Amino acid sequence: MSKIKRKFDLDEKLQVLREGESHGVEVTCRKYQIARSLFYNWKNKFDRQGTDGLAPRYYKVDPAIKVLEKENERLRKIISKQALELQVKEELLKKTKLHYQ
Repeated sequence: MSKIKRKFDLDEKLQVLREGESHGVEVTCRKYQIARSLFYNWKNKFDRQGTDGLAPRYYKVDPAIKVLEKENERLRKIISKQALELQVKEELLKKTKLHYQ
């Protein structure tokens, strides 16, 4: 059996749960080609939270945080560039001091 990630919307999950109650979990899981653990996961979420528990949840990043992350990355690049320039200048100063001594 190939592992293809499928997405079930809310109505499909509710239909699977209803069929599981009426026709049995094994038959329903075989019909929809889902694991029993997935069926029971959906059932537990539905029992605890109702239809809200079965609704897909997406991680949403606050736009202000994204702006700050971009600004941090820009500043990190500037600092690393300046640190590299300082290191090169220090090495040049050391060489010129050694050369004049």
